[in-house]
Amino acid sequence: MKTFAHTRWDAVPVAAALAHLAFDIFLIAGFEGRPLWVSAVLGCLYAVSISWNINSISHNFIHTPYFKPRWMNYAFSLLESIAIGFSQTYYNWVHMRHHSGNSDRPDGKGDTIDLLSIYRHGRNGAPENVWSYTFLSFFRDDIGDIHRAIGKNRPFDAKWGRFELLAFFAVTGVAMLYDWRAVLFFVPFYYLGNCLSSLNGYYEHLHGDPDVPIAWGVSSHKPFYNWLWFGNGYHAEHHYRPKTHWTKLSTLHEQISVEQEKAGVHVISTCHALGFMARENRQLEPHRDI
Repeated sequence: MKTFAHTRWDAVPVAAALAHLAFDIFLIAGFEGRPLWVSAVLGCLYAVSISWNINSISHNFIHTPYFKPRWMNYAFSLLESIAIGFSQTYYNWVHMRHHSGNSDRPDGKGDTIDLLSIYRHGRNGAPENVWSYTFLSFFRDDIGDIHRAIGKNRPFDAKWGRFELLAFFAVTGVAMLYDWRAVLFFVPFYYLGNCLSSLNGYYEHLHGDPDVPIAWGVSSHKPFYNWLWFGNGYHAEHHYRPKTHWTKLSTLHEQISVEQEKAGVHVISTCHALGFMARENRQLEPHRDI
């Protein structure tokens, strides 16, 4: 029986997801025997790992599920939910809404299809301020609405998403029993990790063009970034052809690079999370809420 749906290279992000979960366990299990400053350093690494997983392993899994057997994809979805700290199934629904709107601007009623659109909470047609987007996005998801929306067409998936969430809470409860001080210590880093993910998403679309499909996203073609983040830098390419496997995004870029240049696809010279440092962004007039 074939295990991987697309390529054996998907064993790499699967192994990385297992390593991430092991790292989460290590943070709690070894807390008592470490100096606080070491745990603080590890906490910062934990925060980065959340954003890394969400935007690479978890994200690619949404578009090109890794396994051929359906049950293995559900099992991996559960594993990811525990590793990143929220339901992978719920994230799937929110992210597919993101691709339906592609960071669209508000309509006449002030609403957007994309719940993650950088314009959704902006003013006067401009993107939201990066600071509020980064630090408030975590609180904007309505779990009840997401659950009901999934349940309309996929009742089992809605139930599975709830199970994933409960599984994460159960694991957290066990961790609290083991060492409640460790859990409370890492809660702020958990929040920071989700903020870093939002920061990453902000610069994946700042100066993109919501009206031009090939320019919906903003790309970074830095080799090390794309190696470590499993192709996440090819974000314009990804939005243009979402079903392209992460191992083939560089090839897609080569195929459409001339079209991208004609369309003015925005490309930055840093990873997305450091987009505020990219000279390509600083050279453009900044968009700010007033």
